[in-house]
Formats: sequence, C-alpha cells, structure tokens
Amino acid sequence: MNARKPAAKKPALKKPAAKKPATNKPAPRKADKDAQTKTPASVSASAPAPAGVQTIAVVADEDGMRLDRWFRRRFPAVGLSHLNKICRKGEVRVSGKRVEGSDRLKAGDLVRVPPLKLDVQAPAVKRPDANPADAKLIRQITLYEDRKLMVLDKPWGLAVQGGSGTTRHIDGMLQAMAEEMGERPVLVHRLDRDTSGVLLIAKTRKAAADLGEIFRSRQARKIYWSIVQGVPKPPQGRISLFLAKGAAMGDDRARARKPQAGPGRVDPEKMRIAKHGEADAQHSVTYYATVDKVAPRLAWLSMKPITGRTHQLRAHAEAIGHPMIGDPKYSGALAENDPRRTDPMRAIPAEVERKLHLLARRLILPNPSGGVLDVTAPLPPHMKKTFDLFGFDVSQYDPIMDAPEE
Repeated sequence: MNARKPAAKKPALKKPAAKKPATNKPAPRKADKDAQTKTPASVSASAPAPAGVQTIAVVADEDGMRLDRWFRRRFPAVGLSHLNKICRKGEVRVSGKRVEGSDRLKAGDLVRVPPLKLDVQAPAVKRPDANPADAKLIRQITLYEDRKLMVLDKPWGLAVQGGSGTTRHIDGMLQAMAEEMGERPVLVHRLDRDTSGVLLIAKTRKAAADLGEIFRSRQARKIYWSIVQGVPKPPQGRISLFLAKGAAMGDDRARARKPQAGPGRVDPEKMRIAKHGEADAQHSVTYYATVDKVAPRLAWLSMKPITGRTHQLRAHAEAIGHPMIGDPKYSGALAENDPRRTDPMRAIPAEVERKLHLLARRLILPNPSGGVLDVTAPLPPHMKKTFDLFGFDVSQYDPIMDAPEE
C-alpha cells in the first residue's frame, strides 16, 4: 500500500505543472489584443497624428510677439482654448519657464511645444502662390548671398511685412524663393516701409535662430544715413530716451482711432517720449555724427542705433529738433517763432523729393557661415538726387565709425 500511494499522488502533482503553460499563454495574447484595439482609438481618423515634443527658437522677426499669436502663426490649426489649456498645465514653456498665452517672446527664446491637438475644423491658412516675378525681383535686389543667408537692398515704399491694406511685401515675396531653396526664407529683422537699404534674410529656421541671437546679444553693428532738417548742435552726440508705443500701435492698433489733424493732437500711430518707469517705456540709445551739411538748411547724418526700438531713429531725430526730410509722421511741429517758418535760407528746396531720407547703409556682424559679414547698400534714387544736388560725397570718411558700441 505504501508503494502505491506515491504513484497515486503523481497525477495530482502533474496537474498544476500542466496548467502553468495554459495560464501563461493567454496573457501575451490579451496584451496583443489590447494593443490592437487601443491604437486606432487613440488616433482620430479625421485628424493627423500629433507630433512629438518640439523645441523651437524664436527668430528676430518674432521678437515682442505674443505667445498665442506666435502659435497662431506657426501652428494655425491649434485652437485657442487648447493652447490656453496646455499653457495652464505647464506643457508649454519658454526657456524652461511656465507661460501664459499673453506673454511676449524675445528673439532667441526656446519654446517647448508639446504634442498638439489640431482643430480639423479650422480653415487652412492660404499661402500665396509662388510668383516668378517676385523671385525675379528678390534676385535683382540681392546684395550678398551664401548657403545660410542673403542680404537684400530693400527699395523705398516696399513693406517688409503685411498689415492692414498691405498685400505686397517682402515676407510674402519670399514664398517664391522656397521652391529653389527647399525651405522658405525667413526675415531676421525689419525696416519701415519708407526706409531703404540693407535687409537680412535667413535661408533656414536654424540660420534665423543663430542670426536672431546675434541681434539679441547686440553683436550686429548697424549704420544708417539720413538727411535731416537744420544742422544739429553739437555735430556729434548720443541720444538716450525712453520710448513707448502710441495707442494705435501693437495690440491696440485695431481699437484705436486714426490720428486727427490740428494743434495739440497726439498721433496714436507714432512712438512717444516716455519717462523711466512708465508702463511700456523702453530705453533707446542712438549715436549720431554729422558727415556733411548745408548750413543752415540741412545735414547729412550717420546714425548708429545701439537698441532696436520701433521708429527709433525717426523719433530720435525729431526729439533733438532735426526731423528727417520726407518723414510724414515724425516731421516735428515748428514753434511760431522758429526761423525755419520764415527764413528762405532754411527752407528745403523744392527739388528735394518729399520721401523719407533714411537708408540702412551698412550691416556688420559675425557670419554663421564663418568670418564677418559686412554689406553696404547704395543710395536709393531719391537720396542720390539729394546728394548730387548738394554735392555730398559718399566716399568721404564716416565719423560714426569712431562711436562707441554701447
């Protein structure tokens, strides 16, 4: 009997061993089944799959832009409510810090962009069709080009970016260059519509980020030429002021009224002199030097901005009492006893065209491709006419080169 008992127990011992593979086999099949059923449910059939986390550098032409507008420009299919939600959750960060949609960006900032929920109902942003005539003009005004950047000689009267009622501008024309370059060129900085001269363009987003950092760290030296009313005293100097945007500039432009004529009226579309500590006041510094003059009528100034505020040079010229010729906005209000009102020797001759006499003459900066980029723009036709009229020689020494860099 004792010999039979172990034999009777053997089948009982074998049963658990036989069940183990049976209980282990369904587990991987169940996991596979779950994976197969969850994958289609996690991706909408009507929306593209979300991208992974991205880190995008803010370029120079996006400096000062609100975060929500930056997203609208970069990711037009992202809804505002979704953006606000991922900002509240801390999924969007700028240079490592939590942000809100209303926060403003600086050139060189790094924006962390999480996987985005795209609004498939949002209308697609229509990009202008590439125009061969635009590509031809860009080529005609190119002063310099290498594999990372190009420098344009922006004509007078051509806007750099679009705006209210502006349909033709450099930014839109660059779309025509995307096909031959493989990536759409990007603006690095801006010039006013009526300012002529050197305009820097990056061929890639990476180059734009590198150049934006160069501008942000003030490694770029910019030299402007202008013709101003009267002759500044002293002939060389430093202008240091706080400037603030008018009521119709920036975010409030759509709500503010248009400027009204008449004495004492404040133009809401021009920069104003502000006090230190005042809301939105930004410090601005410009060095100037008189290159030549026709006393007491006008002077040829060379100007080097240290900061880069909106309309800075135009506002500074007006602030020292010598507005630029042809500037309709910063023309300067003459006092009743100002001799320029009655003295014919101080009057600007009729032969001088009433176009803004401001040229972005020269740009010097470290070239991301290596070495130093040093590009000079020629005089626009209306300024060349004025130079010829008064015998100004563009080859004479420019004293602004001796001005400090800070």
